[in-house]
Amino acid sequence: AVQLVESGGGSVQAGGSLRLSCAVSGSIHSAICMAWFRQAPGKEREGVAAMFTGTDSTYYVDSVKGRFTISHANNKQTLYLQMTNLKPEDTAMYYCAADTGCIGPGITPPRQSEYNSWGQGTQVTVSS
Repeated sequence: AVQLVESGGGSVQAGGSLRLSCAVSGSIHSAICMAWFRQAPGKEREGVAAMFTGTDSTYYVDSVKGRFTISHANNKQTLYLQMTNLKPEDTAMYYCAADTGCIGPGITPPRQSEYNSWGQGTQVTVSS
């Protein structure tokens, strides 16, 4: 089993930046897919960024391209989401997720049903 713990959320003004972190622990013996999802009140959870750790192949939803960057530490024990030029519409609970059955080498738009490990979430609030 994989355990995920997010941190780094907070409140910022529009145009500001935040870096989310996801500490990864548990039985990981090979490269996997990891993703950041977000869910705003009254909206469905959406995948905003994903990567296959074996090739560093990445995916971004159109609304965050050029503003968000997903990456991982060299030891693959931490996943990051660097968020810049934040907008009020980025306000949401952000979740880290892992798909241990992913084999790569590329990455596809993340679907909730494919990810079998989830963190508890970290809140991001962007004010105008």
